Amino acid sequence: MRDLEAAERFFVEVLGYRLEWRPDVENVYLARQGDNVALHRVAEAPGPGMLDHIGLLVARAEDVDAWAAWLEVRGARLIARPRTHRDGARSLYLEGPEGLVVQVIHHASMLDGRGP
Repeated sequence: MRDLEAAERFFVEVLGYRLEWRPDVENVYLARQGDNVALHRVAEAPGPGMLDHIGLLVARAEDVDAWAAWLEVRGARLIARPRTHRDGARSLYLEGPEGLVVQVIHHASMLDGRGP
């Protein structure tokens, strides 16, 4: 991330992460419900296409809709509103810092150990 402060605000204020550790001004580690994100400042952005999106797994399909309401109150830009996919998964997509796409997804088979 070039703008580490903006990325940290997004993950904390919009996605509900909390500060786990900040070893220096170039690095920050965040945590949320058994999940973590490490953010590191870079001088130049890596080229486009390095990462398509990240996914945040939620326990119930209705949690995706709750996240949509939470995100809208915080002014996040939803790229795709909540929808149920052909395989029964339910998800939404939002725009994160520096164009990062974040998916909030419920997929039962990921929670019961059967795989995606």
